[in-house]
Amino acid sequence: MNREYHKWYSHRLNRDMELLVFGHAGAKVLVFPTRCGRFYEYENMGLTEALRHKIDRGWLQLYCVDSIDEESFYCFWNQPWDRVHRHMQYESYLLNEVLPLMWAKNGHPCVIAHGCSFGAFHAVNFAFRHPQAFHKVVALSGRFDLTQPVEHFNNLFDGHYDEQVYFNTPSHFVPNLSDPYLLDRLRRLDVVLAIGDRDPFLDNNRQLSESLWHKGVWNAMHVWQGRAHSPKHWRKMVELYV
Repeated sequence: MNREYHKWYSHRLNRDMELLVFGHAGAKVLVFPTRCGRFYEYENMGLTEALRHKIDRGWLQLYCVDSIDEESFYCFWNQPWDRVHRHMQYESYLLNEVLPLMWAKNGHPCVIAHGCSFGAFHAVNFAFRHPQAFHKVVALSGRFDLTQPVEHFNNLFDGHYDEQVYFNTPSHFVPNLSDPYLLDRLRRLDVVLAIGDRDPFLDNNRQLSESLWHKGVWNAMHVWQGRAHSPKHWRKMVELYV
């Protein structure tokens, strides 16, 4: 399996950023790590190995990016609006640095956004905000409303709510979408959600799936037995859905 390490200084983030590329051809998969995870996490959890047969055959090429969650959504010493602002800088890095790298290395027309747990939030949020850049989204065990406390998961904005929070909360902005161009692009996406029937975010996934259907956006929601929120479950899921 081809494996490449890339590192460069991002002026949009004012820091070094790293990523790993797996594979030599095929559909390009932008892979987000879990909460505060690193670019090597997907490999360490055995998920790259679970997809080896597709990667070696040239069906998939993975681009595993780093997160800056500890500087954005999980930077609790910072003000909520500054957390969202830092995330928007991260989005700019993805749009203007990572996606161009992916296209420079691989001209395959299909681009997939993918992640597990908090990485699923990033995948859905990024792809739904920029659907023209993607063809498929695969979100495993995701949380799509960061304002809603569930179990020990708190409101990540400490009760603060503004336009930027709204437009980075898929569960909030999807039901109100009316822009014809954006809806047309969303309706071209292949959206796959997978969640355990005992996962605390099951209802959130159901709500998002229903909102998508109401907007005419096809999606498949797969409910697994148990909490199913761990690498051993994700290794099975990626074989089926990515």
